[in-house]
Amino acid sequence: MASPAATAKTTKLERYNTYIRKVNTTKILTASSKLLFRLTLLVALILIFFFTLNYPPLSDNAAAVDGVSSTHRVLTTSHLLSSAFYGSGAAWEKEVRRSSTPRRQNGFSILVTGAGGFVGTHCSLALKKRGDGVLGLDNFNSYYDPSLKRARQKVLKQHEIFIVAGDLNDGELLKKLFDIVPFTHILHLAAQAGVRYAMQNPQSYINSNIAGFVNLLEIAKNADPQPAIVWASSSSVYGLNTENPFSEAHRTDQPASLYAATKKAGEEIAHTYNHIYGLSITGLRFFTVYGPWGRPDMAYFFFTKDILAGKPINVYRTHDGEEVARDFTYIDDVVKGCLGALDTAEKSTGKGGKKRSPAQLRVYNLGNTSPVPVGKLVTILEGLLNVKAKKHVIKMPRNGDVPFTHANVSLAYRDFGYKPTTDLSTGLRKFVKWYISYYGITPRVKKGITDAD
Repeated sequence: MASPAATAKTTKLERYNTYIRKVNTTKILTASSKLLFRLTLLVALILIFFFTLNYPPLSDNAAAVDGVSSTHRVLTTSHLLSSAFYGSGAAWEKEVRRSSTPRRQNGFSILVTGAGGFVGTHCSLALKKRGDGVLGLDNFNSYYDPSLKRARQKVLKQHEIFIVAGDLNDGELLKKLFDIVPFTHILHLAAQAGVRYAMQNPQSYINSNIAGFVNLLEIAKNADPQPAIVWASSSSVYGLNTENPFSEAHRTDQPASLYAATKKAGEEIAHTYNHIYGLSITGLRFFTVYGPWGRPDMAYFFFTKDILAGKPINVYRTHDGEEVARDFTYIDDVVKGCLGALDTAEKSTGKGGKKRSPAQLRVYNLGNTSPVPVGKLVTILEGLLNVKAKKHVIKMPRNGDVPFTHANVSLAYRDFGYKPTTDLSTGLRKFVKWYISYYGITPRVKKGITDAD
């Protein structure tokens, strides 16, 4: 048994060791706290320095890039970072210049917004094929599957077309692109599309179709030289108009959806910038564009998907029992119309944001001139897919869709020879061929559909 003296000595030793451990722990915690504070301070200083260089503070008199009010400058974190990561470096600038440099004599240098989209991809390929310089811009948003947009991007890359990943509302990025490239034209196809989605996310239409368009025009008006602009409006602007076929002279002040309202607003904004700053602007009202590489939110696309999957599809009728009909326009015809509008676009007349003389302002229908009931569209798909659709015929919901569209294209024909040549059966055949190939579907379609056309 230990003596009382030995026990006391052991107790003192344990107390001393405990004290030493507490002291050492306190020193370690203090040192760690100082190190963490210094690291945090360093990171904060780096971030402040970074944003000071790329986004200097805005004064009351210059609240945004090139005069766009800061209250209307819509920037997310991804937009803020895009200029820094994509807009710097010699290799990046070299890629931008290379893609936008024309190969043919007197060729255009064109900025195509929405280049990763359906119409944007096809137009970019057609322009590049004939020797124009093409630079794309796309934010690759998730309105529909971004992997489809990325697949289109790969196709464009194979044809030496570079897409800058960025947003229309990133004024710094747009300004940098115009500093690098003296664009002769802008083909503005970027937009928040879809009539029904506006009921779920209305703000996305304002951000893209209005704020984004204004931001692009602000950059364009101050460019030297000012580019000529061709942009995508929509047949939706005809809204509740009942005159047929739809003519550019018909009223467009009764939009039936928010999407249509933003496109109509775009036409009025275009008029303003043409009138004040001398920008040459042409608006194109597209009528239900379809074809290979199309949009999954379009009826012909998801009808094909659902029919092959054995799922039921909704076929709408009006509240009066009439069939819903659309002026389906094949993508190749629309591309010809876009190129025709670019080729006949006159130069802008302003410089340094000041108008010198009146500038060209136009608007055209690009349709097929042959409305087809949606029921017939389904019948054609059934024949091509060799599958009977499970149809639910229901009344059209009140979501902004219009029951009927029919384009009068005589004005576009007169001014640049626009003449659609692809009927719906032929166009859908080409779409189905692409669809089963892209998605790797074992075809149950009619024999010969996968053969060369």
